[in-house]
Amino acid sequence: MTLHQIPNTLQTDAFWMPFTANRQFKAAPRMFASAEGMHYTTVDGRKVIDGSAGLWCVNAGHGRRQIAAAVEKQLMNLDFAPSFNMGHPIAFDFAERLAAIAPKGLDRIFFTNSGSESVDTALKIALAYQRAAGQATRTRLLGRERGYHGVGFGGMSVGGMVNNRRAFATHLPGVDHIGHTYDLARNAFSKDLPAHGAELADDLERLVNLHGAETIAAVIVEPVPGSTGVLPPPQGYLQRLRQLCDKHGILLIFDEVITGFGRLGTPFAADYFGVTPDLMTTAKGITNGTVPMGAVFCSRKVHDGLMVGPENAMELFHGYTYSAHPVACAAGLATLDIYKDEGLLTRGASMAEYWRDALHQLKGLPNVIDIRNVGLMGAVELAPRKDAPGARGYELMVDCFNRGLYFRQSGDAVAVSPPLIVERSHIDEMVSILGDAIKRVA
Repeated sequence: MTLHQIPNTLQTDAFWMPFTANRQFKAAPRMFASAEGMHYTTVDGRKVIDGSAGLWCVNAGHGRRQIAAAVEKQLMNLDFAPSFNMGHPIAFDFAERLAAIAPKGLDRIFFTNSGSESVDTALKIALAYQRAAGQATRTRLLGRERGYHGVGFGGMSVGGMVNNRRAFATHLPGVDHIGHTYDLARNAFSKDLPAHGAELADDLERLVNLHGAETIAAVIVEPVPGSTGVLPPPQGYLQRLRQLCDKHGILLIFDEVITGFGRLGTPFAADYFGVTPDLMTTAKGITNGTVPMGAVFCSRKVHDGLMVGPENAMELFHGYTYSAHPVACAAGLATLDIYKDEGLLTRGASMAEYWRDALHQLKGLPNVIDIRNVGLMGAVELAPRKDAPGARGYELMVDCFNRGLYFRQSGDAVAVSPPLIVERSHIDEMVSILGDAIKRVA
């Protein structure tokens, strides 16, 4: 039961909530009314620390008036314009600004409206590129176990979170998965990147031997899986995966919907790991979560490989009504200004050590079986209750909400990753609330 619930006349029946146990939630709703900086305010006036940057997206903190002003101005100037055979300057300006901060070579930008759309777009671009390159047999797409790539049929198919897949019997054909990298026995309580497991990238060789390299178009992975409970890759793993993709002519796609825009203390995870993919999907922090938007960053090799044939021929039969929506572009430009002016794309690097040490103070508390961290991402894994997986994690989430901390729960794992404006005092408060709650739900 949620504490601090106030009587109200809000009707909850009509809204079918996403990724939510609707009946459970509506029996005891948890409602935010406003937000500013690092905090939400509930409908009954309580301050709650945002421990997950909304849904990994509010990187610059809440209530940014600079973004609101840019959105208002754009709405009054040009509220909508199509991007099919027409254009508007702000879309080109935004693409140039994104290209300027991109990992070297990923400077061709295709706009979408979400992470799910970015993933499906990247998968289609990969298939189109292989066909244009004379590799029409390369139609197979590879994902990774425990990966999350959104909820489109493409992303669901390459995704590897079981519950997201089992409810829907139809998936894209010709999809397979390499093994995940989580190794509790060898890497429990690792600080930053786990020492063991680089060799797990060699599982790609298994699928090459099984299917033939000539059938595989691309492999997509999150540099740091987030939705499954923050799984930092083993040291050397992503570098090895890049080498194997190059060896076999397979495109490498990084899903940076979560890790993009400063989450690891670098603009992108590709920068943090020193590994450049062929395609990179983004969303979330691209507008600080204010207006839905996403973007696929493409290498010159992939982009130019599709710029063939007659000049009056459409190169990619793909796009969305709201691709490069002018209001989203305005929000994105204002967001980039804030990131630049306040150094937020790299600020996480100066906070990462304090963040790591604070989280690992929770080691030894009841039922804590693992703690993971990288950059400003972290997770605390709890042992599941017998015959009730996820129950302990859910109770912990509700308990923390009632006492002033919001975070993402993934089964019995606590996923925490605050806005990049976080201060040490916020980290201390988050860890204190979380530690006390872990003891209460033991």
